[in-house]
Amino acid sequence: MSTKAILERARRVSPDEVGDLRERVVQINRVAKVVQGGRRFHFSSVVVVGDGEGHVGVGIGKAGEVPDSIRKAVENAKKRLIRVPLEQRTIPHDVEVKFKATRVIMKPAAPGTGVIAGAGVRAVAEAAGIRDLIAKTHGSNNPVNVTQAALLALSQLESPEDVARRRSIPVERLRVRRRAKSNER
Repeated sequence: MSTKAILERARRVSPDEVGDLRERVVQINRVAKVVQGGRRFHFSSVVVVGDGEGHVGVGIGKAGEVPDSIRKAVENAKKRLIRVPLEQRTIPHDVEVKFKATRVIMKPAAPGTGVIAGAGVRAVAEAAGIRDLIAKTHGSNNPVNVTQAALLALSQLESPEDVARRRSIPVERLRVRRRAKSNER
């Protein structure tokens, strides 16, 4: 399934349903176009928005001035908001995603661990409200691809309730098996 299809199928959220969104600029890039009279400069921005309570979006904006590119990126990110299932302060299970040349691996962490991740993944995780997470990025470290891969990874998370419903078993049985597995270690 394509990346676009996965994000379309993800738990999309309207910006009106979400409370106060915080914005975080991940990257501002100046690009030049060489014309007869010299160089023309434009700017592209990557912005992450989130409410810190399980809603996050990533947007890219391009314009002739930095503030305009940031504004466009924020509007784009608000259109792409998704809901992330959180398990207390972390994610419910491991997830590994490949987006173009970037591979992102995310694992839940114990309370108090903090967000151990690179800048792009950290921005997405903190905007979503994740407080404890271990993440590793392999391959391309381009902030555009890293933030998109992180958003894709979070969109593939399933809450224990969703897994139990899909398997047609009670949630308690799922949780008991998980606890038993963690006690074996």
